[in-house]
Amino acid sequence: MTSSSHVETLALWALGGLAVGSFLNVCIHRLPRRQSLVFPRSYCPSCERTLRWFHNVPLVSYIWLRGRCAMCRARISPRYPLVELATALVFVAHVLAFGWQPLLASRLLLSSLLIVLFVVDLEHRLLPNAITLPGLLAGLVLSALMPPGWVDALLGAVIGGGLLWVIGETYERFRGEQGLGMGDVKMIAMIGAFLGWELMLVTLVLASFAGAAVGLFLIIIRRASMQYALPFGSFLAAGALVASLCGTRLLNWYLG
Repeated sequence: MTSSSHVETLALWALGGLAVGSFLNVCIHRLPRRQSLVFPRSYCPSCERTLRWFHNVPLVSYIWLRGRCAMCRARISPRYPLVELATALVFVAHVLAFGWQPLLASRLLLSSLLIVLFVVDLEHRLLPNAITLPGLLAGLVLSALMPPGWVDALLGAVIGGGLLWVIGETYERFRGEQGLGMGDVKMIAMIGAFLGWELMLVTLVLASFAGAAVGLFLIIIRRASMQYALPFGSFLAAGALVASLCGTRLLNWYLG
């Protein structure tokens, strides 16, 4: 493949990522509100008027409308273009990491689910079953057909979910308050089903270190106390994205 055709291919994947990111924004907005993902058509959250197709072009429409609704001029959350851009970058990164192989489809599906869970947990402290449970099933099915294989996938789901469940139960019994929700348990089981038990453990380590660092930073700047509830699902999503892209290299480096 020539360099120009390689760039064109990556550009097409980026455009595809922008389009998928636009749909992920619909999921992020509607799933916590228990709304249909199909009906009604895309609308402004402020005035609830239906958007025209040219108001809904990923990234371009936000720039063209200067971040405001075309009808009521209410501000549009910057989350919309950020999710679209992040999805495009994640798609391109996975194409560069895996190339054209069946595993690419599995990792792109996982990445899309993780982006939705990252933002929903960050905004609502919620990890919807409509994402984690179908994602768990999809991860097990896909892993039976390609790496990491059904044994590693099943171990990843059982060990990951079981480990977080035990930690959460132990914390609640000793402290008398909930430390981890069942949403986190289902999410790490889903991640283990896609990535296998080894990369699931890499995800847990990365998420735990990141959560501890952010929590310590918030305490230092006096924005939080020791009881401040961090969205651990968001850290799991970020850790799983890193593990998906370079977890094997990280694991080999550590073991070596």
